[in-house]
Amino acid sequence: MDSMKKKIAYLLLLLMLIPVGSFAKEKRTFEIKDGHFYVNGKVTPILSGEMHYPRIPHQYWRHRLRMMRAMGLNTVATYVFWNLHETEPGKWDFEGDKNLAEYIRIAGEEGLMVILRPGPYVCAEWEFGGYPWWLQNIPGMEIRRDNPEFLKRTKLYIDKLYEQVGDLQVSKGGPIIMVQAENEFGSYVAQRKDIPLEEHRRYNAKIKRQLADAGFNVPLFTSDGSWLFEGGSTPGALPTANGESNVENLKKVVNEYHGGVGPYMVAEFYPGWLMHWAEPFPDISDSGIARQTETYLQNDVSFNFYMVHGGTNFGFTSGANYDKKHDIQPDLTSYDYDAPISEAGWVTPKFDSIRNVIRKYVTYDVPEAPAPIPLIEIPSISLTKVADVLALAKEGEPVASPTPLTFEQLNQGYGYVLYSTHFNQPLKGRLEIPGLRDYATIYVDGERVGELNRCFNQYAMEIDIPFNATLDILVENMGRINYGEEIVRNTKGIISSVKINGSEISDWKMYKLPMDRMPALVSGEPYVYKNGSPEVAALGNKPVLYEGTFHLSDTGDTFIDMEDWGKGIIFINGVNIGRYWYAGPQQTLYIPGVWLNKGENKIVIYEQLNNDRKSSVRTVKTPVLTKLKKIAAMEKKNRLMEKTVSPFSVDETMRRIEEIIKSQGGSVFAMFDHGRNASEVGMKLPPNKVIVFGSPKVGTLLMQQDPSISLELPLRISVWEDADGKVWVGSPNLETIASEYGMENSGVIEKMQEAVTNIVSKSIAGSR
Repeated sequence: MDSMKKKIAYLLLLLMLIPVGSFAKEKRTFEIKDGHFYVNGKVTPILSGEMHYPRIPHQYWRHRLRMMRAMGLNTVATYVFWNLHETEPGKWDFEGDKNLAEYIRIAGEEGLMVILRPGPYVCAEWEFGGYPWWLQNIPGMEIRRDNPEFLKRTKLYIDKLYEQVGDLQVSKGGPIIMVQAENEFGSYVAQRKDIPLEEHRRYNAKIKRQLADAGFNVPLFTSDGSWLFEGGSTPGALPTANGESNVENLKKVVNEYHGGVGPYMVAEFYPGWLMHWAEPFPDISDSGIARQTETYLQNDVSFNFYMVHGGTNFGFTSGANYDKKHDIQPDLTSYDYDAPISEAGWVTPKFDSIRNVIRKYVTYDVPEAPAPIPLIEIPSISLTKVADVLALAKEGEPVASPTPLTFEQLNQGYGYVLYSTHFNQPLKGRLEIPGLRDYATIYVDGERVGELNRCFNQYAMEIDIPFNATLDILVENMGRINYGEEIVRNTKGIISSVKINGSEISDWKMYKLPMDRMPALVSGEPYVYKNGSPEVAALGNKPVLYEGTFHLSDTGDTFIDMEDWGKGIIFINGVNIGRYWYAGPQQTLYIPGVWLNKGENKIVIYEQLNNDRKSSVRTVKTPVLTKLKKIAAMEKKNRLMEKTVSPFSVDETMRRIEEIIKSQGGSVFAMFDHGRNASEVGMKLPPNKVIVFGSPKVGTLLMQQDPSISLELPLRISVWEDADGKVWVGSPNLETIASEYGMENSGVIEKMQEAVTNIVSKSIAGSR
């Protein structure tokens, strides 16, 4: 009897250890026939959600997959990210958060079918659309076309992928029911009209062939906008539509390219949308998504929510877009996507709305959502060490070249590069870096004198380099473009010459700062200081590393609050959790609790701007993803203003400016003394004055051309003293402003710019 009790107890223990969803696991059959999807011989609509394994810590995969089941879904779709796995040519990594096979197995255990989207191009707001950066270094390489070098590499990738997950196809008893051939290729065909359509089709067919040759034998599909099927579809693959809400149109176009029958599927049904730095957070209606879900269910349309759960672009994995107004639009670290399941895996009102609809139409039980991961808050983390990044960089061995080298030429994929050159003679004028990719802070003898930013098409500034001085340009790669024809031009760093007053600057040294691992701040190193020391006080406006340790009795998810910081990246216990930028709208970064330790933890923050010296940082329980700071707009305006140093006091400089304006026939409309105004209300502000001036006649002429330019009139010149006692003169860059109004070739603007430049140059001529 005791032996029997022990056997029963042991059996019960084993049952407890089996994942809940394993009871739903069964050997399935899957096929497409008669215009329907069949699972185990029965017509079964695919109710799928997109969720990407590397955007979630692997310890949370099962939790998130159970969240999907609780929303009523029966399938999970995922892209496969080539550059995540082949980090260097021939060097493969499928461990930890990159263990795709384990992710698929867990999905099967939880009763979910799997749709695999291996690309090799994936878009996904992911760095370079999933392509390895080093492809750009291969001679003769042309990505995403019928190019022998490219197809040789895609074959190696697809064959390696099959080694990992081939046995997990439904044909071999696994959960993978479909595989996508290429991705949104119809869009690329429309964008690259310079490539003949027949070549596009050859390439698309060859990717499909490589998948089959590798051993993928489940049904293949393509996904494109419904108006792009001509370029994106390929024979033998089911065409599916992205973002198509019109059911009649969906069925019409699928029938046209699929022999007059379905099944009909929206492979990307958007419950939210992507997010860029310095742009508003999208807000997609919960009720509208629920209604569209019901429309699909009522009309036998299968779908895949892109995204059902977005997760996070940890490290340097976020990509970028571009448009007519921005040469680059870097994606946020958060990939929350306004999805039904939040970045941290929480139920949202959108989740509940969709769940309530799906439950009305499915015959299987929809479980309750699992409990959320516990949350913690860390009120203060002391930052006890600070390192000078410019000094740290120059401890490394430089690469010398007559011209600047790109990241790729330096064999560096991500992070930062410091470009440095020395001047034996003084030089003053307009610094131009048209090939900046993507964000640069400019230093003269270690003092920051400006920033340039591809996001705002800001590639030039005024600069004053004294005798025997060093110019340092610290360049950040903010993520390679992942969508559109510009994807083929994706090198980073400085990809052009650097010029001052039209003359090319030569003799560069490049210092690599890949930030591919958490920097160690070793006490005693000449560039590492105790926070609060005089040396740290001198590091204002310079790039620095802050380090701190903190102890926890309990761990849990949390969000680090970076709203009062500048720009940079954060490491927690060796893991790069991503970028932050004061521009917003994201002001907090997600820290998964599984990356925290009970006991000691370490944080390192790379702060690029260091406008305000820091001694601590905190975490909170609620993310801030929608706070777009007005200061982001001000940074954009920086390119509309020229700055130069005056050798005189604020008062003397302003006196000279006023005198010159009047001598040239201009009218002074107002003068403001912000320093005095501040003192009158008990505040202390360094000297700061503004003069408002212009010519009524000229202003009238301009407004006849475009009345909206009245927003820029009358003109203003500012004179102020910074914290170090240096006096600056800020004047409008009228030619840049004119381009905002489509008035680039205005002769009136040119004369105004000449007059303003003359006023400033005369006002600062001479010496104290």
